[in-house]
Amino acid sequence: MYKNKKILGVIPARVGSKGLPNKNIRILNGKPLIAWSIEEAQKSKYIDKLIVSTDGNEIAEIARSYGVDVPFMRPKELATDIAKSEDVLIHAINYLKKKGENFDYLVLIEPTSPLRTVDDIDKPLEILIDHKEAKAIVSVAPLEASHPEFTVTIQENGLIKPYLGSSRIESKRRQDLDDVYFFEGTIYISHIPTFEEIKGFYHELTLAYVVNIFKSFEVDKEKDVVIIEALMKYEGRK
Repeated sequence: MYKNKKILGVIPARVGSKGLPNKNIRILNGKPLIAWSIEEAQKSKYIDKLIVSTDGNEIAEIARSYGVDVPFMRPKELATDIAKSEDVLIHAINYLKKKGENFDYLVLIEPTSPLRTVDDIDKPLEILIDHKEAKAIVSVAPLEASHPEFTVTIQENGLIKPYLGSSRIESKRRQDLDDVYFFEGTIYISHIPTFEEIKGFYHELTLAYVVNIFKSFEVDKEKDVVIIEALMKYEGRK
């Protein structure tokens, strides 16, 4: 709880994965992938209830072994490739409501972003709840080498053309460009009534929580595991 606001944390982890089979329980630097998110979320000063939403018995068993509640098995229709994460979260919120458990804020903690730390949960919670207008906050990272000013399209004749529509290609200094950011998966937080109404985290009352670009690495393919393990070892995370 933060400033009398009850906070629900949800870790969604379905079985199916085309890029990396069973990725949510894939061993990463000595423990299942999902465990990295569970352990950081458990350190939070503010999350009142943490649950895992899954359709897999093995995932559920691993989550419970780390002390996390798995109050239900996710319905099959919410565990397909086309199922929307927003519907998964609404299902979790409604399930708990029926049990008499109501919350003010929702924290989505994707297990595919294991470089997240507890500070990336608690700090944005404080920022959002302290803000007078905002109803959501999502993490972003700065675009560097892939700044839009450096992007081009390839025409039918094979020649390049500036993506942003400039009449000619210019070589610009990086320090002269505006800072731009991209959405990444470290953290998503929303005021629950607003989330239920909009069914999403992105709208005109969404704040940005800026993270270091290295945190944007997510586990989707085998090579991602190699990269993230190297980053963890560099940081001394065990």
